[in-house]
Amino acid sequence: MSDCPNANGAGSDPRDGNPWSVRLTLLVTAHMVGTVNIVSVLAMAPVISTDLQLTATQFGFLVTAYYLAQACWSIPAGILVDRFGVGRILFCAHLVMGAGSMMLALSGSYGESLFSLFLMGVGYAMTNPASGAGVLAWFPSERRGTAMGIKQVGVPLGGVIAAANGALVTVTAWQTLMLVTAAAIFLNGILCLYLNRYHRPAAAGEIRVMENLRDVMRIRRVPEFALTCGLMNIGQTNFFAFLTLFLRDAANASQPLAAFAIGLAQTSSAIARIGWGIVSDRWYRQHRAGLMAAICGAATLFMIAMILVRPGWGMWLGMAMALLLGITIASFAPVAQAISVEMVAPRLTGSAMGVNMTGVQMGGMIGPPVFGVLIDLTGSYQAGWLGTAAATGLGVLLLIARFRRTRVSALQSDG
Repeated sequence: MSDCPNANGAGSDPRDGNPWSVRLTLLVTAHMVGTVNIVSVLAMAPVISTDLQLTATQFGFLVTAYYLAQACWSIPAGILVDRFGVGRILFCAHLVMGAGSMMLALSGSYGESLFSLFLMGVGYAMTNPASGAGVLAWFPSERRGTAMGIKQVGVPLGGVIAAANGALVTVTAWQTLMLVTAAAIFLNGILCLYLNRYHRPAAAGEIRVMENLRDVMRIRRVPEFALTCGLMNIGQTNFFAFLTLFLRDAANASQPLAAFAIGLAQTSSAIARIGWGIVSDRWYRQHRAGLMAAICGAATLFMIAMILVRPGWGMWLGMAMALLLGITIASFAPVAQAISVEMVAPRLTGSAMGVNMTGVQMGGMIGPPVFGVLIDLTGSYQAGWLGTAAATGLGVLLLIARFRRTRVSALQSDG
C-alpha cells in the first residue's frame, strides 16, 4: 500500500506528490461524509421518529443496527484492506454507505429502516481500517500522529454538517436530505479511486491474520480494555443518539436549536480530540489511562447533570452539558486508541485495534435500546441518563482498578 520504496513513506517518484495534500484530504472527506450519514439520522431523530411512528426503543434499535454492523465487520474489514488496498476498500465503503442512506430515504417500513442503518454501519466499518492503513503507509513515523489526528477531524466536521441537516429538516423533507447525502457519498467514493495508484500488494505469507489475533488475545488486558472502552462508548453513543430527542421533549427546544446542540458538541469534540492527544503525548505518555479516567469521570458527572434539564433556564443547562460532553465523552477516543496500540508489539497493532473496536461497537449496540426502554417504561429521560452515567462510571472504575498504575512497557509484556 505504499507509494514509495522506503520505510518512511516519502516517495522517490516526483509523480507521487505530497501525501499531505490530496491523499490526506481524501481520508478526511471519507470520514466526513460517513459521519454526515449517521449523525444526520441522529440530528433529525425527532422528525424521522414521528414520520416513521417509532417509539424511543425502536429508534434505539436503529442505532444498534448501525453499531452491530461495525462490530461484525471491523476485523474482516481490516483483512480486506490488507488484501485489496486503501483505494478499493474506501470506494466499496462509500458504495455501501451511500446505498444505506438512499435506502433509508426510500424505506417504507421499520424493517427496511433497520437494514438501511445496518448497511451504513458495514460501510463505515471499512473506513477506519482503510484510512488508518493509509496513514501508516504514506507518512513517516515521526509525523503519523499528526496525520492521524488530522484525518480524524473529518468525524466532527461531518457532525457539524449533519447538524445543519438537522436544522434544514424544518424546511426540507428528511428523505431529500438523505438522498443528497447519498449523492455526496457516492461522489467522494469515486474520488477515492485515485488512491489505487499507491497500492502495494502484500507478499505471499505477509498477512497472518489468525496468528496475530491469537497472539493479541493471549494478552489478557487487551480484551479487558476493549470491554472498558465498550462501557465508555455506551455513554458516547447514547449522548449523540438521544440528544436532539431529549432537548425537544424535555426542554421544549426547537428542532433547529436541538440540531445546533449536536453541532456544538461536534465542534467542541473536534478541538478536544486534538487537545487531549497533545496533553497525553506531553504529560501522560506512560499513564494515559489516568487521563482517560479523568476525562470519562468528568463526563459521568455531566450526564447526571442532564436530569436537571427542563424548559426555560434548564434548556441552556442542556446546551452547556452538550458542550462539556462534547469535550469529554465524545473526545476520549484518541487517548483510548493510543493505549490500545501501546499494549502490544508493533506487528500486532492492527489486530489489537480490531479487538478494541469490536468492544467499542458492542457498547454502541447495547446502549441505545436500553436507553430507549428506560424512557418508554418510566416516561422520562432521567432514568436513561442515570443508567448511562452508571455504565460510564463503571468503565471508569475498571480503568482505574486495572490500568491506571500500569506503565506501557508492562502492558506490552503482559500475557
